[in-house]
Amino acid sequence: MVDLQPDQLRALEAIAATGTFDAAAKELGVTPSAVSQRMRALESAVGQVLVRRGRPAELTPPGRVLVRHARHVALQQADVLAELGLDRGPSPDGSDDGAGAPLPEITLVVSGDAMTTWALPALAEAAAWARLEVLREDEEHSIGLLRDGTAVAAVTSVAEAVPGCRSTLLGKMRYRPMASPGFVERWFPEGPTTTALAVAPVLAFDRKDDLQDRYLRNRSGPTRLDPPRHHVPASHEFRRAIELGMGWGVLPDLQSAPSERAGRLVGFDDGQALHVSQHWQQWRLHSPSLTRVAETLAAAAATALALSPNTS
Repeated sequence: MVDLQPDQLRALEAIAATGTFDAAAKELGVTPSAVSQRMRALESAVGQVLVRRGRPAELTPPGRVLVRHARHVALQQADVLAELGLDRGPSPDGSDDGAGAPLPEITLVVSGDAMTTWALPALAEAAAWARLEVLREDEEHSIGLLRDGTAVAAVTSVAEAVPGCRSTLLGKMRYRPMASPGFVERWFPEGPTTTALAVAPVLAFDRKDDLQDRYLRNRSGPTRLDPPRHHVPASHEFRRAIELGMGWGVLPDLQSAPSERAGRLVGFDDGQALHVSQHWQQWRLHSPSLTRVAETLAAAAATALALSPNTS
């Protein structure tokens, strides 16, 4: 029977988190030689290569499986110690009254639009009982981080649960194509016709952002439109670039509303609004702290979004 040693799993997780053996050693407070020894022992125990040495070090598929396990174990152990009141450090004022208990570490993936519009206050609330590492990734790309164990949960548009996870519908965000009034007057004097959309500059968040193309496909059918394109990979600046007339783009109502009220943005094709589901996916773990984070985000989503009664 293979016996997975905690110090070996911690070494593997540290390598995955930091990218090198030296950085992992510094994080663990041991020598690089000790990290190498632990990795050799772990690879010998499981009979498989777990890390391809290099800069950065690269996990093999078996290595990713074990890192996922190591992170799950660490989260559950932190929950157990918190419940028992053990392993408590000093409080922030230096007294040894147990108020400074180490918080469970939780890595989440949150879509950029959710972060910008409704999720951040909930995450700030959750920071009172968990140390959060929030990774920002959009659309289907967030699922890769959940699947490989980098994160234990995600706010994502993907409904189908990753194997080993459960998926719950939080609600839907409505997106509309937006532009500045001057841009609409110049490029869409007769409305967003296929001819106009083929030449009007468009903004995308980055090369992974598919929302603008989804709208274009809905408008043009089998005709593929490829207008001039700019990329602005920051939420506030993306909206601001649209306001400045750099191009048109698709924005969630929760983000565009203040600019619309101020007259800086207008929706030019509201009949083609996109409705993007927001799902909470998390690994099937018994973790009270993760459950609290999930409940806090679900409550925030219920307030901000038009919640559907269906869950998956």
